[in-house]
Amino acid sequence: MSKMTSTERENYLADLHVGVIAVERPDRAPLSVPIWYAYEPGGEVVVSSLAGSLKARLVTAARRFSITVQDETFPYRYVTADGPVVSIETADDATARAIAVRYLGEEGGNAFTESFARDHPDAESLLFRMRPEHWLSVDYSKESQQA
Repeated sequence: MSKMTSTERENYLADLHVGVIAVERPDRAPLSVPIWYAYEPGGEVVVSSLAGSLKARLVTAARRFSITVQDETFPYRYVTADGPVVSIETADDATARAIAVRYLGEEGGNAFTESFARDHPDAESLLFRMRPEHWLSVDYSKESQQA
């Protein structure tokens, strides 16, 4: 199995994937949950969560998390990145909408964002920005290229 270069892994993380974040918690295994996220190469991983949720409380306490993204079909690839949370802020509509549009397309993302705001008028969402410091990656397609 072959590692990705730093450019390959950052571009792969920037591609559209459902991510899984893991965050430590006391007296139990880490919490691992699937999430939508945003990332641009060289930047920060941006994840949103409802204020007060278990995920938000744990990330706030730990001040770090890891994210894993993968291909589920052969040739398998994955990237895992972890690092410190560099900011926690109230989610603005533009960022929340951009993440929804990333996963659901323009029409679906806008409808999702508007529906959520209408159905949960008092909900506060937070944005967690994590700066990747440690990376793991594998690209099995490189194996078939070398054979």
